Amino acid sequence: MEFRVWAPSARRVVLHSGTGSIPMTPDGQWWAAEDPAAGHGTDYGFALDDDERVLPDPRSRWQPGGVHERSRVYDHDRFAWGDAAWTGRQLAGAVVYELHVGTFTPSGTFDGAIERLPYLVELGVDLVELLPVNAFNGEYNWGYDGVGWHAVQDSYGGPDGLKRFVDAAHRAGLGVIIDAVYNHFGPSGAYAPRFGPYLSSGANTWGRSLNLDEADSGEVRRFIIDSALQWLRDYHADGLRLDAVHALVDRGATHLLEEFAAEVDALSTAVGRPLSLIAESDLNDPRLVTAREGGGYGLHAQWDDDVHHALHAMLTGERQGYYGDFGSPECFATVWESAFFHAGTWSSFRRRVHGRPVDRARIPGHRFVVCLQNHDQVGNRATGDRLAATLSPGLLRVGATLLLTSPFTPMLFMGEEFAARTPWQFFTSHPEPALAAAVAQGRREEFAAHGWPPGDVPDPQDPETFARSHLDWAAMDTDLLGVYRRLIELRKSLPGLSDPRLDRVHVTHGNGVLLIRRGANTVVANLTGEPRTVPLHAECVLFATDESVLLQSDLLTLPGESAAIL
Repeated sequence: MEFRVWAPSARRVVLHSGTGSIPMTPDGQWWAAEDPAAGHGTDYGFALDDDERVLPDPRSRWQPGGVHERSRVYDHDRFAWGDAAWTGRQLAGAVVYELHVGTFTPSGTFDGAIERLPYLVELGVDLVELLPVNAFNGEYNWGYDGVGWHAVQDSYGGPDGLKRFVDAAHRAGLGVIIDAVYNHFGPSGAYAPRFGPYLSSGANTWGRSLNLDEADSGEVRRFIIDSALQWLRDYHADGLRLDAVHALVDRGATHLLEEFAAEVDALSTAVGRPLSLIAESDLNDPRLVTAREGGGYGLHAQWDDDVHHALHAMLTGERQGYYGDFGSPECFATVWESAFFHAGTWSSFRRRVHGRPVDRARIPGHRFVVCLQNHDQVGNRATGDRLAATLSPGLLRVGATLLLTSPFTPMLFMGEEFAARTPWQFFTSHPEPALAAAVAQGRREEFAAHGWPPGDVPDPQDPETFARSHLDWAAMDTDLLGVYRRLIELRKSLPGLSDPRLDRVHVTHGNGVLLIRRGANTVVANLTGEPRTVPLHAECVLFATDESVLLQSDLLTLPGESAAIL
């Protein structure tokens, strides 16, 4: 077995493996050594220059002892896949389900999540999006502090566990999207920068930015792209959600995202199934999802927070922070018809003009992934409270109806479909006392600035914070679950409800009622607490959130906080 590592500035590199210490030979900026006795399961690491400490491989596939320990050789060819009949799942027309492996089931493992796949099939979703599963510091974490970008978190089940999950999902007819973070390393266990110039001179919200355009950035870009391709090729994933791409600073002629798209399209052709790249972006820039032939980056979709903000502010009445510009019926109509609310317009939260308009006639709505709730919008609240903690059952049903009849790609956050009451809070398990204290203090200070007493903000390092965030499968609102199942069924059976053409969406509003034309169908929602009667010519009511909805003589009567599809 040959071992190679990129260490452009090293004077000496030594491989430490089961055989012992083997000096490595320079090969340009890379170093190489052979160990005839090494193979699958061999522990190894590298020592640089005069430092005797053995560091894990930056490209390690397996860290069974944690991110601070030696790497272990993992042979992808040893796994026996059973998904040969899988032809993939395209994003257009799909419903996405976002889950965190560590809190989705009591065991918090890939194998535990496999047991819930039949439930997801019955719900009707198409793609399961896993929050980051690459190796991170500690036993549990949201995953956005990852440092091993080529390794799978061992406490979840390691590389074989992820493969078992993807294989089982495919055999159940479900695609898998993996959330991947390439804009920063976590605060502990990031040894890659010891080997080479992985970090730039700049910084972002989470620390040092990645070196995408400075000296020796070519190998850093390759490091990132190879990580992305391995999830799709070696773990058979169907797509990636790329975290916070606005924090990827790249001043090169070809942006990293465009390079991503070209490489993934080539891999998709090679493996014969659709592969999707979904960007989380705060830019409101449709160039991300514009085809490369049209001068865009060629990504397949992007998260659209404006849709979430419009729904959340309208349903809850909240107007603090970035919700300040949202919540009006006019805002809802703009977002539903044009994807973005801030599209070259003033953003009071940012105190500047923000965004760029979407070409409604050319960019389809399925390129925008939207939600009522997600890990960020729940977990970044002070107490991690879900909508079910504050909204009435009627408004929860109205929100679900609007989301699942939208022209966009809808995404559900685990448990929202049955009104989960368990919070989803910010949790970490850093073993270093100083880092643990700093994270807890930073969380308290963040919300103290918004008037939250320190004692009301859960300690991220407290094991109870992690325990509280697990889904309670015994406390299920089966009525709401039935609403979600029926809405997903209708979305897939009525072409008008899944039609992604934004220029065919027409929204009118008045007296607290929204009326949305979707092809041959009309969606009506009464957001008030009082009954409303709407003049409307329709053949019949296909679905209603309240059994008292009545269509008679071209008049539709809706009880307070209800919705219907006609």
